[in-house]
Amino acid sequence: MPKAELHLHLDGSVRPATALELARARGLADRRTTVRSMRRRLAAPARVADQAALLRAFDLPILLLQDGESLARVAGELIEDVAADGTRYVEVRWAPALHTGRGLSLGDGLAAVVTGTAEGAARTGVVARLIAVAMRSHDPERNVAVAEAAARFHDRGLVGFDLAGPEAAFPDAWPHRRAFAAARAAGLRITLHAGEWGGAAQVRAALALDPERIAHGAPAADDPALVAELIGRGVTLDLCPTSNVQAGLARSVAAHPIRRLVRAGVRVTLSTDDRTVSSLTLTAEYRRVLRRARLTPGELWRIDRHALDAAFADEATLAPLRAAFDRWAAGEARLAGQP
Repeated sequence: MPKAELHLHLDGSVRPATALELARARGLADRRTTVRSMRRRLAAPARVADQAALLRAFDLPILLLQDGESLARVAGELIEDVAADGTRYVEVRWAPALHTGRGLSLGDGLAAVVTGTAEGAARTGVVARLIAVAMRSHDPERNVAVAEAAARFHDRGLVGFDLAGPEAAFPDAWPHRRAFAAARAAGLRITLHAGEWGGAAQVRAALALDPERIAHGAPAADDPALVAELIGRGVTLDLCPTSNVQAGLARSVAAHPIRRLVRAGVRVTLSTDDRTVSSLTLTAEYRRVLRRARLTPGELWRIDRHALDAAFADEATLAPLRAAFDRWAAGEARLAGQP
C-alpha cells in the first residue's frame, strides 16, 4: 500500500547510527557504545508513566541536533527512511526553538531542515513537507517569533504550524493564540497537539484555536458531543496508537479508540509519531491496527487515502498523488466491497 504520514517528529526519528556518530563527536559516547546500545538509549520503553516521561526520550536527540549540519543530515536521512518504508507523502515536524541552545539562530535552523528535507526528497522521490512546532512551555512571544520565522520558508515546503510539549504542566493553549494568528496570516496551516493528557476536555479546548487537524486527540472518543463537533467541523485527528500506548493513554493497541472513532465517522489519519522513540515503521503501525485494533483493510485504506485530503501541501502537489493512490486501490481486489 502506498502510504502518507502526517504526524512524524524529526527529533524522535534519528537513526541510531547517526546519533552514535554525533554523540561521539560531542563527547557524549565513547568507543564502547554500539549502535545497538544507542538504539536502546533513544527508544522509550513500551510503556511509561505518562506523556512527560515519554518526552524525556527526546533529551538526547535534541542535545545532538544543535547545529545546522546535523539538522540537515538527519532531515535528509529521515526522508530516505520513510521512502524505504513505502511512504509517498510525508509531513515532518520539529520545534526550531529547541535547537538554538548553542547559538544557532531560528532562521539558520529552519533553513537547515528545509534544505536537508529537500535534498532527501530529491534523492528518493518522496513528496515531503514541513511543520514548525511551537512549545507549550515557551513564552507566548517566543512562539510568535517561531511562527514569523517559519513563515519565511512557506515557499520552500514549510506548510504548517503546531503546538506541542508537556500538556499536563502547560494545559492551556489559548495564551499562544497570537502565534497561531501570525502563522495563519502567513498562509501556514494549523494543527496542534491535544489529548495526550487531560482527556476529551483538552481536545475540546484545542478547537478554540480553530485547527484543521489535531495531533493525537484520541480521548475525544469518550465524548459523543465532541465526536459530533469534530465531524461537523471536519477536523482530522492524526492518530498514533503505539505512541499513545507508550504514554499510557491506552492499555494496548487493541484498546485504543481508533476503531470507535473511525466507525463513528471521525476523520483520522495514522502515523508513527516517532520512528526511533517508538521503534516503529508506518508499515508496522498499519499491520498493528489491522490485527489488534481490528480495522478492516477497507477502513485502513480510507485512513491512508484521507491523509492526502487532510495534508497541508497545495492542490497541485496532492492531485497526482491522489490519482496514484487511487490507481493502486483500483487494482486491489481485497478492497472490493470492503466496509
